[in-house]
Amino acid sequence: MKTIKRSFILLVIICLLTSLMAGCKGGAGSSDTAAFAHPDYDKDFSEFRTPGSQETAYDYQLFFLPEIDNLSQPYVGDPMPFYDNGVFYLYYLKESGDSYNHSIYLTTTKDFLEFTEYDDPIVEASRSGGQDGWTGTGSVVKAGDKYYLFYTGHASSDTYEYMEKVMVAEGTSPDSFTKVEGWEITPPADLGQKRDFRDPQGYYDPETNKIILTITASQNGVACILKYTLSADLKESTYDGVILKDPTGEFWNLECTDTFKMGNKYYITYSGQDDTLWYAVSDTPYGPYDEPRRLEGKLFYAAKHVEDGENLYMVGWARRSESPSSMQEVSAWGGNMEIQQLGQKENGDLILKPVTKVQEAFVDRRELAIKGTELTIDAGSAITYEEVFTAYERFLITGSFTFEQGARFGLAFDFNNRQDKYKFISIRPDEGKVALYFNEGSTLITETAVNLEPGKTYTFTYLQEGSIGVFYIDGEAALTARIYGVSGKSIRLFATQGKVEFRDLKEYTK
Repeated sequence: MKTIKRSFILLVIICLLTSLMAGCKGGAGSSDTAAFAHPDYDKDFSEFRTPGSQETAYDYQLFFLPEIDNLSQPYVGDPMPFYDNGVFYLYYLKESGDSYNHSIYLTTTKDFLEFTEYDDPIVEASRSGGQDGWTGTGSVVKAGDKYYLFYTGHASSDTYEYMEKVMVAEGTSPDSFTKVEGWEITPPADLGQKRDFRDPQGYYDPETNKIILTITASQNGVACILKYTLSADLKESTYDGVILKDPTGEFWNLECTDTFKMGNKYYITYSGQDDTLWYAVSDTPYGPYDEPRRLEGKLFYAAKHVEDGENLYMVGWARRSESPSSMQEVSAWGGNMEIQQLGQKENGDLILKPVTKVQEAFVDRRELAIKGTELTIDAGSAITYEEVFTAYERFLITGSFTFEQGARFGLAFDFNNRQDKYKFISIRPDEGKVALYFNEGSTLITETAVNLEPGKTYTFTYLQEGSIGVFYIDGEAALTARIYGVSGKSIRLFATQGKVEFRDLKEYTK
């Protein structure tokens, strides 16, 4: 009889344990009861003891980085996205490696999950010097059966009358172009300068059989965006004037301008020189525009839109540090390619969100360092930490939060096992921002504005691959982060100066 009781009790225990561990796997953000996955593909970062060695060990799949060649690691600058027949053609200025003077290279993708890199330049800077001794940002337009790649010709020396002109290459496919000798657009005389005239962005209008070009320049020391109308055969060109001037007076250039329609609104975007991605809204094509505002932080730069008939995306580059070990800056030119999906609020404001297909690829639910999926931190003036997540090579975190007045909180990344060196993604509602800080909050790297109310519940999504992370307060704000040296280490939630309740916390790997 005792043996039967023991066996029964043991059977009950086994059933209870099995029930607790059972579940069905679901994608990121689902309300699943998934069993935790323990995949064998987790990379062991214990042997990579420096931020630099970790960086070279990453296999970037989502944030495209050109293959390293026998010279050096190349980087992506100023993407020029174009969509044609189910394929996203993502042209870019290739920095370093085998690229000569920022020549234009190409990678393609159908889903933003896998990329095909072209080894040879699509348009190469002139190795013999001349007006396009350097190539600068441009765009691809399809007009009829012709493809045109408009680009900036930046002179090889300052002895040229015009430091920059708009030039063009043409082809019968989007992956092969030949420069059109003798075709150019020069800065109009009313600009009063001949140096800054760049970044042609083209759009074909089949109803008029015309191509519209927007070009960034400056007039009397004020950064501005110009408009041109071209015939589809490029034989005629008309200057239509200035469509936007920088109202802030902060910038000497509005780089990588782009325009598009979303819903019933028209938008113009640009990156203020060495600043952030901005946009302005209009009820009609090409203005007049309302007051421009920032869309993201300083680490998501030179982004332009591309659309596939269903969704719109912004394709830019994620800024890097001059040294992965730096605890003071993320300021180098060029980096990884970064794609974010565009959304629109009811009032017409733009928002950025994760690319749907990318988010859906994160399906392996990972165990947290806490029991359950909820955590409350009731902090005083000192920072309170709770270890919750793990920094894998690529991972996605979702959850929600509610905070009381005065609280500051967010994610803390262990850089080198020293608390005073933690890297923060910090939500500061009292300052109206979410920001990336180094050195436990003392060194501001980048920030973006957000308006959050105490007592209200917000959901968040955080995606990281390698050293690049993007933090979303869903429907409210997005912030790109560059966080070197944290792979294989724990990620903590933190709070100070008030109570914060975190719920539905989950982590996934791809």
